[in-house]
Parts: sequence; structure tokens; C-alpha cells
Amino acid sequence: QELEEARRWEGARDVRPLDGNVRRWGGILLPNNPPYNTGAFRFELTFSPNHPLEPPRATLHTPIYHPSVDPEGRVCQPLTTHAHWEPTTRAIQVLQDLLLQLDSPDPRRVLRPDVARELQERPEEFRRRAEEHTRLHAEPRPD
Repeated sequence: QELEEARRWEGARDVRPLDGNVRRWGGILLPNNPPYNTGAFRFELTFSPNHPLEPPRATLHTPIYHPSVDPEGRVCQPLTTHAHWEPTTRAIQVLQDLLLQLDSPDPRRVLRPDVARELQERPEEFRRRAEEHTRLHAEPRPD
């Protein structure tokens, strides 16, 4: 049911279980705003055996120049921390929150302090680097 909801959402494509495992979903996110909206970003959503009592973990497999995503693809996503998680939160909400975060980098949600500092102090340089990184690493957007 939640997987079907995610498959119908326009913010992602190709959402499906990975290796037939319903606890691991993969797909691609389609950011709406520059500097990321020229590419598509492969994600994985991993659900704990205790889901929905525990939050899923979102990881980006496509490298991205973003203050809230570290080089390993881990995402600073408060919604999925134990402090903020509600068992009634749906997987689609986690994906929507992730896309919103990509579309609106927040220098307070930081896994890469150097990138966050650049975003705050030199926004044009940040945008140029993020656009170039997207051009080099992101997947082509599906039609």
C-alpha cells in the first residue's frame, strides 16, 4: 500500500523493492529547483524490522554537493531521527521531506560544514559547484 503510494508520487520514479526485499526500496528523486533540477538522484529507503516503530533510513547513491548529505550519501533528515519519528509517518512523507530538503538546502541541517559555510557566505560559488557536480554525477532525468 505505501509502496504503491510512493510509485504514484510525481517526485520520484522507478520506486521498487531492491533485490525483492520489501524492507529496501530504491528509486530516483527528481528535484524541482536549481542547482539540482537538471539531474535525477538515486536513493535507497531502508526499513528496520521494527518499522513503523523505528524510522527508515534514507541514503542517496548519486553523489550530490549538498550541506545535508555526506560523501557516503547519509542524509541529515530530522524527520527520521528517533526524537522526531512518529509511527504514523508514511514512507511517502519521508521521501517528500527528502526531496524538499534537496530543493531547499538548509545550512542548519549540516553533515558537511564546509559546504554549509559556502552556501551561507558565498552562495554563487555554492550554486556553481553544485550545478557542476550535478552535471558530472546525476543521472539523466526521465521523460
